[in-house]
Amino acid sequence: MKKVVTVGIGGRSFVIDEDAYQRLSLYLTRFKERTKMGVQSGDVMEDLEQRISELFTEALGSRLEVVNINMVNNVISQLGMPDGGTMDEDFGVRDDYAGTGTVKKLFRDPDNKSLGGVCSGLALYLNTDVVLLRVLFVIALFMGGVGFWAYIIFWIVAPMAYTAAQKCEMRGLPVTAENLRKFSNYK
Repeated sequence: MKKVVTVGIGGRSFVIDEDAYQRLSLYLTRFKERTKMGVQSGDVMEDLEQRISELFTEALGSRLEVVNINMVNNVISQLGMPDGGTMDEDFGVRDDYAGTGTVKKLFRDPDNKSLGGVCSGLALYLNTDVVLLRVLFVIALFMGGVGFWAYIIFWIVAPMAYTAAQKCEMRGLPVTAENLRKFSNYK
């Protein structure tokens, strides 16, 4: 018989084995120690918890299961540590996480915006030059107003990438600890 604990991670509740909870708690403590970001460390930890919550939700699906030590180890091995280093040997984390595919998502880019971040977000999504897209939108604007309406529609449809995790997804990068730390500096 195992003890289980109900915890809130990233705004969601999970039932987790006691040993898995201890492992996750130790990981979060060590992660926070290694961020060395001072005040911004809270934002990074919030993004990390949200990502952990997403990964647990994906792993559990619609099944009502308990988060176990294997799921925690998979999440820890996927996210890693903020300094890009490996885990301590006594931490006992496996490095055989199978999910490696990352998918780009369309967001508006707040870091390189001129007006609403639409062109810079589209440029990252399409792997093109942002200046080229801006010129195309201006030409389309003068060719009958289509550029204006397309820009407005993209502005409404594409959300702004505020969090470090969203900035990683916008660029097609895996949401790892190192990438979260890299993009949290842009806030």
